[in-house]
Amino acid sequence: MKQNKNANAFENVKAQIGYCGIWCGSCVVGNGTLREMTEKYKDLIDAYDLKNWGPKDIDFAQFYKGLDSIQNMDLCAGCRKGGGRDNCEMRNCAKEKNLESCTFCEEFEQCKNAEILKHMRSGALAAGLYVLSKGQEKREFIKQKYTELKSRWPCCILFTNGQS
Repeated sequence: MKQNKNANAFENVKAQIGYCGIWCGSCVVGNGTLREMTEKYKDLIDAYDLKNWGPKDIDFAQFYKGLDSIQNMDLCAGCRKGGGRDNCEMRNCAKEKNLESCTFCEEFEQCKNAEILKHMRSGALAAGLYVLSKGQEKREFIKQKYTELKSRWPCCILFTNGQS
C-alpha cells in the first residue's frame, strides 16, 4: 500500500483560522484534498485503462503531467504558519492591532482593507471554504464546519485516519 503524503496535511491546518476569517481546514490546497483527488484521478484512469479506450481528444501524458504538478505543489500552511499571501493586508493589520482575526475588529465594517477582505471572503465562500463571521466563537465554528466538511468529503484522507 502506498504511503499517503497527505496524511498529516489536515492536522496541520484543521484548527487554524486565518486573520481574514477563512478556516484553513476547509481549503483543499492546505488540507491535502486537492493532492489526494489528483492522485485518485490517475488511479481511476489507470484502473479503467481509459488511455486505451477513453476519449481520444485527451493527451493523457499532458493530463498526467498537470496532475503531477498539482500533487507536487507545496501545501499551504495557512497565514499563521507562513503560508498565504506574502503581504496580506489583513494579517498585517490584525497583528498590528493584536487581534485573533478581522472578525474581532471594531472597525470590521468600515475597515481600510474592506474591499480586499470582502473579495477574499466572498471568493472563499464561492469556492466552498468556510468563513468565520463576526461574533462567532472559533472552537464551536470549527466543530460545526468540521461535521459539514466530513459529510461533503466522506472518503477523503481527512477523515480516514480517525481524526476529529
